[in-house]
Formats: sequence, structure tokens, C-alpha cells
Amino acid sequence: MEFRKVIENRYSCKRYSDRKVEDEKIQAILEAGRLAPTAKNLQEQHVYVLQSKKSLNIVDKVTPCRYGAPVVLLVAFDKNNVYTYPGERRNSGVEDATIVATHMILAAADQGVDSCWLNRFDPDELARELGLPENEEILMLLDLGYAEDEAKPLPNHFSRKSLKETVTYL
Repeated sequence: MEFRKVIENRYSCKRYSDRKVEDEKIQAILEAGRLAPTAKNLQEQHVYVLQSKKSLNIVDKVTPCRYGAPVVLLVAFDKNNVYTYPGERRNSGVEDATIVATHMILAAADQGVDSCWLNRFDPDELARELGLPENEEILMLLDLGYAEDEAKPLPNHFSRKSLKETVTYL
């Protein structure tokens, strides 16, 4: 799909069918995340593919927002392998994992797979429930699946501020 169409047509899906996401599409989505740039090319991200009944039940326990997606990608990063910025107030973990997640969201749309960024959960609780390593910090969950026939973007989806309101040239 043409990139502009990908970004124009993609929306956060809130209703999924039970149709399975093909393995080759999941691999293409994961590959897009792997190719994402990271600070100093540290590649501190770790993506977990949650699709077993057990792991999806854990997701359902910690958030009401899975919306029936048959696959959830969990994006985390290694807190011990991040670039610390001058001034030592910030590091690259959250932004690098966000770039990885965004690449996967757009790749999913390009593959015809619907998605939704989930952030309504306690990341520490989810890490404990899944038994993730202590050095990893969870950034987000990404629902993946195919929208139900009646699914559509939320009413405010197409409401966007103008560039004049969000961009300043100095």
C-alpha cells in the first residue's frame, strides 16, 4: 500500500473478529520493528508475541482493552542497555521502543492487519504476571487482528489540528 494511504486509513481498532493473523504477516510486522532506528543502534527493544490462551488471559486480567484481538505484541526495552543523554535526566529507552512500536503499527496497516496501541494497564503487574526479566520495562501492548465487519474509527479519529496549530518555524 502507498505510505500516505497507510497513515490516512489506519485507525485504532476496538472490535476484532476471531480471524487468525497469518504467521507471515506477523513476521513482516516484527521485521519492521527490528529495522526501526534506535539511539546509538543499541536495539534495546524486546517484543513478545502473545497469542496463547494463557498469555491472552493474562492480558485480559490486567486491561479491559484487548478488544478480542487474537494477537498482542508487548514492546519492552532493556533498562540496562539505553543511551543516557547529556545532563543525565533522560535516556533513550521509551523513545526507541516507541519508534519500534510505531514501525510495527504502520507495517500492520500495510499488511491489512488492524491494530490498537494499548496503555491502560499497570506495566509492573503485567511484567510480574508474565514473568518478564527485571531489566525490562514494558512500554506498551499492541492489539493485532482483523476488524469485525461493523468496526470503524471512533468519531473523533478524523479530527486533526491544522499544522498552523502544531508547528512553529523558528
